[in-house]
Amino acid sequence: MIGTSWKMNKPLSHAMAYCDTLATQLPAVLHPTIQPFFIPPFTAIQPVTDFFRINNLPCLTGAQNMHEQASGAWTGEISASMIVETGAALVELGHSERRAAFNETDGSINNKVHAALRHGLRPLVCIGDSADEKRWQVSAETVIRQMKIALHGLTPEEALHTLVAYEPVWAIGEHGTPAAPEEAATIHQLLRRTLRGLFGEEIGQQIVLLYGGSVNLNNAVPLLSQPDIDGLFIGRAAWDAAGYCAIVQRVVQDFVIKAQ
Repeated sequence: MIGTSWKMNKPLSHAMAYCDTLATQLPAVLHPTIQPFFIPPFTAIQPVTDFFRINNLPCLTGAQNMHEQASGAWTGEISASMIVETGAALVELGHSERRAAFNETDGSINNKVHAALRHGLRPLVCIGDSADEKRWQVSAETVIRQMKIALHGLTPEEALHTLVAYEPVWAIGEHGTPAAPEEAATIHQLLRRTLRGLFGEEIGQQIVLLYGGSVNLNNAVPLLSQPDIDGLFIGRAAWDAAGYCAIVQRVVQDFVIKAQ
């Protein structure tokens, strides 16, 4: 799985221009083993989803957040059922920006995961350690705690329907420093071991683990080449459609085809 979240960028006109470029360039570089996904702002989810369907682009869409309640007096919030009506398949939950700026807790993220699954959405749970936590050498404990609480109470089948993205906070953003592939691999190995312990060997091995954090054209293949990294959650390097397609092309040529 290779995808991107546009965050609070791309009003509708820009979103559709992105899609136009994608429709021109992506089919020529895409491989059947790759599942593209895009997470636009709320205002663009349905038009982008409809564009992909009309143009036969095998791309999933998602929302960047949702409320844990099904409805009610929650001014400014979006419910899972509202997201479902846009045609989106995914919902991003627990991004570090939501945790830091909007005080989202591990417990509230767990509630959202359950709500998403009840409505047929596939949660994409973001976890990550801060620069201080890395310096204090508690990165492993931090991300395992976040993941275990987010997935608490799920059946193995529900867990299999959930994606987990390791996004070290120190690696994301304009001034982020990407994790070295081996560094990312170490965390992913710990996450995989934890998942196998929680949900059994077979299911735990199949749950999709993504890496996100300053992914770019040069480090995409080295990251994907690491054990237990099943996909990439790309930031600003994919905010330009041509940039996204270039990364997909590099992955297909230097990773997928060589692995066959």
